[in-house]
Amino acid sequence: MITVNDLKNGLTFKYKGSIYLVLDFQHVKPGKGSAFVRTKLKNLSTGSTQDITFSNTAEKIEKAIIEKFTMQYLYLDGETYNFMDLKTYNQIGIEKAKLKDSLKYLVENMTVTVVMHEGDIMDIILPEKMDYEIIEAEPGIKGDSKSGGDKIAKIETGHEIRVPLFINVGERVIVNTVLGTYVSRLK
Repeated sequence: MITVNDLKNGLTFKYKGSIYLVLDFQHVKPGKGSAFVRTKLKNLSTGSTQDITFSNTAEKIEKAIIEKFTMQYLYLDGETYNFMDLKTYNQIGIEKAKLKDSLKYLVENMTVTVVMHEGDIMDIILPEKMDYEIIEAEPGIKGDSKSGGDKIAKIETGHEIRVPLFINVGERVIVNTVLGTYVSRLK
């Protein structure tokens, strides 16, 4: 057991039946009143992010031990996505429902981090930036590289993102998989 005062970025803990990852925390000691801890947490079960303020800094919480495995996405079999552990070559299947928003950017042979707690798969973490082929977009406007306009384009996974007007079908672009935004053309 640890206290709320011990929270740090990257720490995982159990709270109200769920497992949370600390994304950001702030110890606040106001001039009047008692200290409190303001946190930004990711619920590893649902994938949602929430802000929680702990008014009692001595409150006890249980630290959650999670394991992370580097795995490669192999193929889809029905509703199951199959991954291979890059150290042991063991394969596991993960149901579509557990992958949540990661499916927007998941492509075969991609290396991901699988997060597990007591043998249960909680989440997968994609590389922050990945390159994708544009498979559908309005025709590009020649010479329009500085106007600041954008359009919707579909990447190879079928997910739509906003890209600059000069991007065309067949080009490869770098996408921030955390924010879901266009970063640049692949050079």
